[in-house]
Amino acid sequence: MEKLSVAIITLNEEKNIERCIASVEGLADEIVVIDSFSTDRTEAICSKFNVKFEPHFFEGYIQQKQYALSQCNYNYVLSLDADEALSERLKAVIMLEKETGFRNSAYTMNRLSNYCGQWIRHCGWYPDVKLRLFDKTEGAWGGQNPHDKFVLYNLQQKVVHLEGEIFHFSYYAIDEHYKQASKFAGIAANELSKKGKHSSILYAAMKTGVKFLRNYLLKAGFLDGRNGFIICKISALETWWKYTRLIQLNKIKKANEST
Repeated sequence: MEKLSVAIITLNEEKNIERCIASVEGLADEIVVIDSFSTDRTEAICSKFNVKFEPHFFEGYIQQKQYALSQCNYNYVLSLDADEALSERLKAVIMLEKETGFRNSAYTMNRLSNYCGQWIRHCGWYPDVKLRLFDKTEGAWGGQNPHDKFVLYNLQQKVVHLEGEIFHFSYYAIDEHYKQASKFAGIAANELSKKGKHSSILYAAMKTGVKFLRNYLLKAGFLDGRNGFIICKISALETWWKYTRLIQLNKIKKANEST
């Protein structure tokens, strides 16, 4: 039977971490938690389980997840965020793959998000396919912060989709969503500025409008009721913040270069 590591990154996740760890008990041969110096009860909760807990300075989501991989003893890794948990069906399917020696190098699965107590099945949030189970020697974490993704070195490699779902407990209150959207917009704008990307008010407005219409109409966000509208609105607002902050960052960069 192939051994399996579970890698989790955390920062002040006392609401979620116990559920996450409990969902992989009996499946994981080791659980690695890389923590960004939490100030709540995250470490204390982790100490109740047989996990490897290590504080590590946070340089970005991609960098932190890649570091977590480096601390895993086994090649096959299941990567979870602290606010996620495996469904019983997905856990059983992964166990079957493990028992047969992981016949493939990479596996995807659907992620179903819970928003303020409601499961969201539209808004572009579902099925939200994620590549989270893989042979760590076959790829590395990439993407663009704050939106990380595991990228295979061989893009033609077969990827198998598993039954079951990752349950994602995204936000418990709407104000949490606003704060996270603002944070992510700032990180994304900074990444774009580093890459020399530019924006304008017209471009920001166009991207914002398209984002809302895509999620609310084309992705049927309206079927998720009031919360569907709120999700689509905040997602569009995050786009607006990202591109307007990019304008400001580029102005600052230009002013610094001219001095």
